[in-house]
Amino acid sequence: MKIIRSIREMQQYANELKMSGKSIGFVPTMGFLHEGHESLMKRAKTNNDIVIVSIFVNPLQFGPNEDFDRYPRDEEHDILVAQKNNIDILFIPQVEEMYPNDRSITMDITKRTDVLCGRSRVGHFAGVITVLTKLFHLTLPSQAYFGLKDAQQFAVVDALVNDLNFPIELVPVTTVREQDGLAKSSRNVYLSEPERQEATALYQGLQFGRQLVETGTRDPDYIVNEVERFINSQTRGKIDYVELLSYPDLTPVDEVNEQVILAVAVFYEHARLIDNLIFDQNGKLTLDR
Repeated sequence: MKIIRSIREMQQYANELKMSGKSIGFVPTMGFLHEGHESLMKRAKTNNDIVIVSIFVNPLQFGPNEDFDRYPRDEEHDILVAQKNNIDILFIPQVEEMYPNDRSITMDITKRTDVLCGRSRVGHFAGVITVLTKLFHLTLPSQAYFGLKDAQQFAVVDALVNDLNFPIELVPVTTVREQDGLAKSSRNVYLSEPERQEATALYQGLQFGRQLVETGTRDPDYIVNEVERFINSQTRGKIDYVELLSYPDLTPVDEVNEQVILAVAVFYEHARLIDNLIFDQNGKLTLDR
């Protein structure tokens, strides 16, 4: 496995790979790698000649009161995980390498962001599309892999790739879960033991909502209210949102008659957890690869 830390070297190496006809699979991460990231790596390894994994905690996507400084980091662990998964290139730039000067150009996104996490995290997705634009240019991937745990991010990246004509296929990968259903997340380490036990209510609540659709319920307001009631009855965490929207456009629906996302975010003392399910008008899970 080759570890690259400079933009110049990454660009040169990616260009050489492209010129030689190699297909490149790219897995962008913020590190502290877990089984969810490994599922992305395994999919990328299956479909590509070369796999590049980036590790970069992007300051642009953190708000002033968010957890950039305390976001978990463990480079030694991440290198071992990448080696175990036979990754070809690990790209680990520093902030000063990615953003050496004040930016002359800023990016913004006007759709798919004023709901779910985007409503309370102003500027977050502008930071996401900025760093991904840079990383896509640096790694030149044929395919890029994203977990559906952050389904809003996938929808935003889908808009980025389509609007700016990136020659990249986006590959959605199903959320990896603990045995009790909790979505794998780097932030799970911040949960106390009682919070960890209660956090299973997120997935259980989402499944409850999906089953309502499966049995014929079409009213999104009723579904959302029932999911909120269920989660509040199972955990002391504070609900940030429960929303049911079209997917990937992320617009409100009057009734469930198309592919939708049912998503939830819950605050605990030191962590904010998100989860979602994407399903059709009959409650059947979709994008489940």
